[in-house]
Amino acid sequence: MNLIDEIKEKALKKPTKIVLAEGEDERTIKATLIALNDGIFIPVMVGNKDRIKTLANTLNLKLDNIEIIDPESFPLEKYINLYIKSRSDKHITEGMAEKLLRRPLYFAAMMVTAGDVNGMVAGCTSLTATVVKASQIMIGLKEGVSAPSSFFIMSVPNCPYGENGNFIYADAGVNPDPTPQELAEIAVLSAETAHNLLGWEPRVAMLSFSTKGSAGHKKVDKVIEATKLAKEMAPNLKIDGEFQLDSAIVPEVAKRKVKDPSSVAGNANVLIFPDLDAGNISYKLTQYLAKAEAYGPLLQGFAKPVNDLSRGASVNDIVGVIAVTSVEAQSSNQ
Repeated sequence: MNLIDEIKEKALKKPTKIVLAEGEDERTIKATLIALNDGIFIPVMVGNKDRIKTLANTLNLKLDNIEIIDPESFPLEKYINLYIKSRSDKHITEGMAEKLLRRPLYFAAMMVTAGDVNGMVAGCTSLTATVVKASQIMIGLKEGVSAPSSFFIMSVPNCPYGENGNFIYADAGVNPDPTPQELAEIAVLSAETAHNLLGWEPRVAMLSFSTKGSAGHKKVDKVIEATKLAKEMAPNLKIDGEFQLDSAIVPEVAKRKVKDPSSVAGNANVLIFPDLDAGNISYKLTQYLAKAEAYGPLLQGFAKPVNDLSRGASVNDIVGVIAVTSVEAQSSNQ
């Protein structure tokens, strides 16, 4: 059983209610029906009912058991009041709030905040930055988190490293150049994701072009500082660095390059990249050259579960992200 199938099994045990913010997309309709048939979630689709049903009919698909909500006609009083109360800017009017909440992404995110659904999936027709912005405005961040971030679940075939060939890559989709504090937060959040979502014992490697002082540069200094901060934030987690990639995942290389004892060196399953250049390039290299499965960019750091999709996401990709979001919602509702 592959990693996503394991996540689907977890979702099946306690399906949660997830809103699909882009209900008028053909892939969303197909994925919703597959995930519903698999029993991994309770769906709500956002969009114009007539357009969604017309598209479904052209695909010979039936949406009889699926709740569809159109933000254009939905009574928004509760959501408007919630939004205005949440804003520190007291100049927000009801009209301004209504205009924003009629937009599907913002409406779906407010459904999560209101507790009418347990999580949100979006992004197959929206930029990651747009999904993140709507989520920050409507859902907000977890206490103690200064910026949202993303991670990819990478499953590499015939790979002896990581967690049986599986890894978390972070951040590979949101933060272009995180500060040491932000990088430390990404490390801790990614470790929590590895434990809560995947059931792993996280071993977090802070990556660089240097291994334990083998090179000197301000970019290396950033990773060293982030490692120190992450260890202070979560002293019980296995977080170490700075490591070059081979020192982080290959035991034989770690033995040569890392002199001090480390529970992470050569054994990492969570890889924290110093910036978005490194993270984004690495996940695509792994995906295409190693023929790995890549799920993401999945989001972390928000107060409630919300996940992004690549605009090139396949139907199966969307089903996988629905399963991830449903499992994350199980944890957040406990």
